Amino acid sequence: MKFIEAFIKQESASGILLIFTTLLALMLSNTFLSPWYQSFLHIPVELRFGALHLDKSLYHWVNDGLMAIFFLLIGLEVKREILEGHLSSMRQIALPGIAAVGGMLVPAAIYLAFNADNPIAINGWAIPTATDIAFALGILSLLGKRVPISLKIFLMALAIIDDLGAIVIIAIFYTTDLSVLSIVVASLSLLSLIALNIFGVSKKAAYFIIGTILWVSVLKSGVHATLAGVALALTIPLNAKDAHNQAISPLKDIEHGLHFWVAFFILPLFAFVNAGVDITQISLAQMTGSVPMGIMLGLFIGKQLGVFGFSWLAIKFKLASLPEGSNWMQLYGVSILTGIGFTMSLFITSLAFESDQLFQYTDKLAILVASFLSGIAGYLILRTNKPSHIKTNRSKQN
Repeated sequence: MKFIEAFIKQESASGILLIFTTLLALMLSNTFLSPWYQSFLHIPVELRFGALHLDKSLYHWVNDGLMAIFFLLIGLEVKREILEGHLSSMRQIALPGIAAVGGMLVPAAIYLAFNADNPIAINGWAIPTATDIAFALGILSLLGKRVPISLKIFLMALAIIDDLGAIVIIAIFYTTDLSVLSIVVASLSLLSLIALNIFGVSKKAAYFIIGTILWVSVLKSGVHATLAGVALALTIPLNAKDAHNQAISPLKDIEHGLHFWVAFFILPLFAFVNAGVDITQISLAQMTGSVPMGIMLGLFIGKQLGVFGFSWLAIKFKLASLPEGSNWMQLYGVSILTGIGFTMSLFITSLAFESDQLFQYTDKLAILVASFLSGIAGYLILRTNKPSHIKTNRSKQN
């Protein structure tokens, strides 16, 4: 439980930092500092290793490089939770798993209802299916003990499953023309990592060296480079023996070491380079277009309907139970918070639409608006609701 509480505390702090970096990006992109902001995004960064040449803007290095580390962390969290955490049994996984499925299906259906007749816009169907765990837990942290730890664990598990769903979606639906040579190199790298795991290699450096080769080959292959982070994570052993035959956990060590950098550097930097929308050029009429409406309604309405509706069905049919110490209104409030898409939604937007200007930035602004509304509405409902667990504790004391 101490690990869970430490995780939530760190994610919560990261969520608050994300808010500030988002506001900073919006301020810079909508003032006289906009040219400086755009120049910063397009700073060229070039790496050469013999015949290997990687030349990308800072914006692409963040999205293709640093976000691979973010996905590595997600992969580590998913593996740990499945092997020994809150996703390790059907009883534990039932409610957040069913809720996560609803939270992906309903928003996608709403988006498709608005954009089914547009062959370009339809590529963004996965944008409103994501939940930003850092932002959502950041909101919950503001409520203190008014929200029971069981609901925080429910939200964390749901978001992890949600991220896993996003990984599958990216792998299947957001790939470009494939390079056979790069796929072969990536496959050999992955097989090497699996072999390290099978033979009980505990040296983290070995995994990172081959993992870097995997990332470069995946980057060149046409499959999105962030998936290399997930593949690497799944090969890192949870339990192993060191040179002195002492029990260690390479997975937990790496996960613990990455948390700070992901929470307080990578995600804030990602928010800064992706959230800078020039709202002065966007009209109200543009925001009523099919793409922004599909995103906003998908996140704000679809997420809460999908998560709460599927949770209600699961509990009513006795497939799962209400989180301990919580009530239906609290579960509904948390369901609304899942409409905070932000990080993953912005990331999928960058994959779905080749150009930020394709829909005049209304897609990104729609994500920000829906995430803001979900955060405010969820907070107010949880704030005004009388917590069951607090009332129960008081009655026991009396």
